[in-house]
Amino acid sequence: MPEFPSTQEILQIFERAPGKTFRLRELVVELGLRSSQARDLKSALKTLSRQHRIVYLKKNHFALARESRAQSPRPKDADRNLQDSYPTSPRPRGANVVTGRLIGHRDGYGFVVPDVPLAGTDQDIFIPANGMSSAMNGDRVEVQVLRAKPDGRREGRILHVADRAQKTVVGQFHCGQRYNFVLPFDQRIPFEIVIPRGDEWPHGSGLPPKVRGAPEADNLPTETLPSRDRQFGGESEGRSTAQKAIARRSPQDLNGLVVDVEITAYPRPGTLPRGRVLEVLGRRDDFGVDVEIIIRKFHLPHRFPAEVLAQAEAAPQFIPERDREGRRDFRALPIVTIDGETAKDFDDAVLVERLANGNYLLHVHIADVAHYVRPGMELDREARLRGTSVYFPDRAVPMLPLELSNGICSMNPHVDRLVMSALMEIDPRGRIAAYEIVPGIIRSAERMTYTAVRDILAGEPVATRRYEAMVPNFKLMEELARILIERRERRGSIDFDLPEPNIEFDEQGRMVGITRSERNFAHRLIEEFMLAANETVAGWLERRGVPSLYRIHEKPEAKKVLEFEEIAATFGYSLGVELPAARRFRPGKRDERDRHARLLERVEAKDLEITPRHYQRLTERLEGKPEERILSYLMLRSLKQARYSEENAGHFALAAATYTHFTSPIRRYPDLIVHRILKAALESEGGSARVVEDGHDHLAAKAAPQEAGGKRHVAMTGRRKPAASPAAAPAGTGQILPGGAFVLLQELHSLGLSTSESERRAADAERELIEWKKVSFMAQHVGDEFEALIISLIKFGFFVELTDLFVEGFVPVAALDDDEYVFRERQRAIIGRYTHREFHLGERVRVRLDRIDQAGNRLEFSVVQ
Repeated sequence: MPEFPSTQEILQIFERAPGKTFRLRELVVELGLRSSQARDLKSALKTLSRQHRIVYLKKNHFALARESRAQSPRPKDADRNLQDSYPTSPRPRGANVVTGRLIGHRDGYGFVVPDVPLAGTDQDIFIPANGMSSAMNGDRVEVQVLRAKPDGRREGRILHVADRAQKTVVGQFHCGQRYNFVLPFDQRIPFEIVIPRGDEWPHGSGLPPKVRGAPEADNLPTETLPSRDRQFGGESEGRSTAQKAIARRSPQDLNGLVVDVEITAYPRPGTLPRGRVLEVLGRRDDFGVDVEIIIRKFHLPHRFPAEVLAQAEAAPQFIPERDREGRRDFRALPIVTIDGETAKDFDDAVLVERLANGNYLLHVHIADVAHYVRPGMELDREARLRGTSVYFPDRAVPMLPLELSNGICSMNPHVDRLVMSALMEIDPRGRIAAYEIVPGIIRSAERMTYTAVRDILAGEPVATRRYEAMVPNFKLMEELARILIERRERRGSIDFDLPEPNIEFDEQGRMVGITRSERNFAHRLIEEFMLAANETVAGWLERRGVPSLYRIHEKPEAKKVLEFEEIAATFGYSLGVELPAARRFRPGKRDERDRHARLLERVEAKDLEITPRHYQRLTERLEGKPEERILSYLMLRSLKQARYSEENAGHFALAAATYTHFTSPIRRYPDLIVHRILKAALESEGGSARVVEDGHDHLAAKAAPQEAGGKRHVAMTGRRKPAASPAAAPAGTGQILPGGAFVLLQELHSLGLSTSESERRAADAERELIEWKKVSFMAQHVGDEFEALIISLIKFGFFVELTDLFVEGFVPVAALDDDEYVFRERQRAIIGRYTHREFHLGERVRVRLDRIDQAGNRLEFSVVQ
């Protein structure tokens, strides 16, 4: 086999023809390589692309970087910011200049998602590698649209970076021959980050931190650094323990270690970015380092500032008498929390009672976090910055410090806690006959788990004996939950019950397995009760014209629905939507697989009518079928993402006209905002509210309520009021009421955007860590064979999910060596040219794990013949 060429030999090919674009196969021929070496060549080319010595022009096309003709990037003086040496020219303005968020690609190019969709297309703007300028993934940029293609796609170049998303980058430190650099773990940052001399070790005391894998010097000064534990919160609490440090060593001691880097100079054409090391995290495979990497990669705030911790520690861990006044006293009732076995923060508690008229009285009590975290506090600023708690398999990054999230705000058993309560009278058909919203005080009778409630409902002897006094109440909860589920189904609510991975650890914290998480009826029970409370609160606020933050889920795009219909049809299924009349047209290019040109049909997506009931009926048909996993996943992908908004657009998946998030203020900032708005609205109406839907106030007849201090409680009672216009309510006029709890629409809009973004960031971080742990676990199974299911097909291969392990991987077409395989999009299959062997979506295959790409968190399989 020919010897693989050096970097300089590859560059010489480009230098001989500086203006030419080379295809990968041309370079293979020019360098005299065999086709089996093409993958290694492509990897080398991408490395040169990251160094900005060549540019990757999509679809395996490469060219020499114009601004750096065969010139290797050299780090400049460590104290000089390269951006100063590139004066910015006036930026052109016009109709073809738009702003948006850049999504980078690991091969150097990217896409800009416009803030306002472009006229005539809903697609993003493609930015080739030579048009990226100094922008990096996530940056907010101004882009000039250069050309539009017939299919609606736009291409442009970046003019200006308005806001930087990447101020720090986590990666692996490498000692190079000419300069040291860090290779980012985020492959959408296609640059090496040059580390100038003197910036290799964190600044501060002059000593580097203790790192795993580095030698120690016992007789040298020490440094205090954070410790990492497998406890809830862990380092996120911002506390530290003294650890032994080591002396300043040479950069070679950092080689191969994971570091967090501050970018001091952003990339320019022909020049790599520069940075300085802020933290040394350890070796990639060390215990706990994977979580630290993910936290920094996604820029998750994980250390509470000292002033935030001080406010949290100052919060009382008991309820003074003045805080009990004006609250309904529920402490004598057998109210319980129901959560997972590992949960530490309990922000909801429930109870179901039978009323004399045969209706049910559902209690949903939610932690009154707004009583402790108020506008203007450092606690509030930090909570808003975080937006949500982030839950990893073996630790969490909480939104609030543990003194609040696990302490005074958490409804721990047998202690008094302040709550906001929604009491709902529900008839046997699941309709809410009356409801009351009131501040209260409870004392949780028991900390229940989903497993314990499942066992009680199943009649398991040990569980029923242990909780004998509560068994009738849990049976009543089950009865009501089934009624609520049935009512949601009648209105068309979609219920996707997709499995999620469960990472298993041994006593030492080592990962030992991956299984599908078990969901039982206890999960459904709590979900139904929380849905009922969320709808009730949202409806009450909306009817009073109080501006609030809604949880909305918009109608799916018709184009996505049609794409799903095409795939579902190959399995013999359909959503049952009525398709508009198709328009026939002749394609501009003839398909190479067709001997003669033909007429095609196109449905105008804008005329498509879709309702949640279409999805619901198909999920019912799929239940228990082999193709359920695939089509349910594809249905979910056809829907839009739920988000927070000040405008109520309804919730498509729940088939709910009005919905909000009220039930998790310990871990979600939008819920805390809704609590503040709700409390201020109640205060303006006498402290509590009671609404009777059917004219019979059975709720009031249940029992004469008492205040926590022993006084009689007077609540507002009346028939259901019609929706008031926003202008009729004080908050609708923009007036800020005492306490600052009413929020202006402009502020609500900003909150909706920021909290939706925080939620997506947390979900992406949680998902990526799971994939990271899966890949690490599978390293011990290279060469093993597994039964698998084909879950997705693309041009270059197909994705599979292992039957026994909840793990996904990729089978490249190149690994199918018994024939020459091609992807047939119309047939949704990968088919051999000569054997005519076909691989279809949903087909079961036997595969072997061939390769693990730890850098990209990917598993590569081949089909066992």
